[in-house]
Amino acid sequence: MTESQRKLLAMEQRRASILKHGGDDKVAAQHEKEKKTARERIDLLLDQGSFVEYGAFVKTRSTYYGLDKMNLPTDGVVTGIGTVNGRKVAVYAQDFTILGGSLGEAHALKIVKMQDLALQSGIPCVAMLDSGGARIQEGIDSLDGYGRIFFRNSRSSGAIPQISLILGPTAGGAVYSPAITDFIIMTRKTSTMYITGPAVVKDVLSEEVTHEQLGGGLVHNQRSGVAHFLAGDDEDAIAIARELLSYMPQNFREQPPMGPAQEITEDLSLRDVIPSGANKPYDVKDIIAKIADDNHFLEVHRLFAPNIVVGFARIGGRPVGIIANQAKFMAGVLDINASDKASRFIRFCDCFNIPLLTLVDVPGYMPGTAQEHGGIIRHGAKLLYVYSEATVPKVTLILRKAYGGAYLGMCSKYLGADMVLAYPSAEIAVMGASGAAEIIFAREIKNAANPQEMRAQRIKEYEDQFSNPYRAAERGSVDDIIDPKDTRRKLAQAFDALETKRETSPDKRHGNIPL
Repeated sequence: MTESQRKLLAMEQRRASILKHGGDDKVAAQHEKEKKTARERIDLLLDQGSFVEYGAFVKTRSTYYGLDKMNLPTDGVVTGIGTVNGRKVAVYAQDFTILGGSLGEAHALKIVKMQDLALQSGIPCVAMLDSGGARIQEGIDSLDGYGRIFFRNSRSSGAIPQISLILGPTAGGAVYSPAITDFIIMTRKTSTMYITGPAVVKDVLSEEVTHEQLGGGLVHNQRSGVAHFLAGDDEDAIAIARELLSYMPQNFREQPPMGPAQEITEDLSLRDVIPSGANKPYDVKDIIAKIADDNHFLEVHRLFAPNIVVGFARIGGRPVGIIANQAKFMAGVLDINASDKASRFIRFCDCFNIPLLTLVDVPGYMPGTAQEHGGIIRHGAKLLYVYSEATVPKVTLILRKAYGGAYLGMCSKYLGADMVLAYPSAEIAVMGASGAAEIIFAREIKNAANPQEMRAQRIKEYEDQFSNPYRAAERGSVDDIIDPKDTRRKLAQAFDALETKRETSPDKRHGNIPL
């Protein structure tokens, strides 16, 4: 064997050792927890054979607590670039089989390299997190590593899409990197996120709580709103990430990818979705399914603030972001959580040139001391701000109720909607007819010989005058009143007409959103 052959053999032996992760026993333990290894996860995400690894031979340079004597291949994180449906993405996957996926200096620098490459190349960055947190054996170097990552998350925000998959534990400072990214996907059984764990909670607050109760996938999808998707397992989470990427451009300079051209036909069933009674509930997702290509809708934040629905669909092949009041929950009223949920989604779409479709059926903002003291004014103002700030094409369709400030907040003409359509069932007014009549005709109703009859008469009068789309259309606040059966065609035409829309914001550093 020649010297050259010996060196090649040594290299291959080192590489083979690296590919074994933390060893067969650690890999088996990972599988017993129903979790994939870092490399298995990357293989599921990327197109077959497309992965190019960076930094496979990196090791920690720390000598503290015997780290230099340990076998820590890749320093616990696999990094590289590949493709998803033929489009490039940068990816890093923490390896729990190697010192619990803990983050040390070298580990952090590998992640930072991927973040920098992604930003410089204008491609999305996908993080697969499965880590016990900071590597305490490396002290301040671990903390500084997190700082480097947070900084790049923030600098990349709005420039390239960033997706975080929580596929195991994520604790302490580690939770803030995914929190800055655009979307967080958690699994139902195997992922957790929290600042301080159950032991600290018990010690400080004498409160008994499990890891899952404190920061499990369901908690963060349903209660905190930290996570956007709840997956069944690793494979499901990765499939969601792949689909998410299909709606996004590679970076803010590009347009989102068009899907196959779809035939646009009328749908008579749309005439029957909305009940005749103004207060009867229905599921707005039935309407979304009927207007979306292939009846497919990728809902975001499905379990959080269900009184508003947000997510992605295609209309005539074109990706759109949809924001819709959900009459099925709380009559579609806007509250603190709904305002935050919609505002963040709108800002993402505006960052990445994804047109906005707003479906309106809103009775107002949620009243009460809990909402007022919780800051509904501040949170509700976010919705006004983000719609006004957004420069992408904005189409609004008023389905039924559009009352008061909430009508304005749901992308009215005067918050910058480019096209406002309405169904004949639309009611555009300061408030509902019953409440309006009680205020306008209060004295007349009180002094009437038959107050109930007078009240009913005045309510009917107000309904005829204002509880319809025609007054708004007369004043140009509504551009067209459409037959529901033509919804897909009218929306496709609107977005086609707005395809070349370009709008610039006033010259300034940035606005001051009411956070």
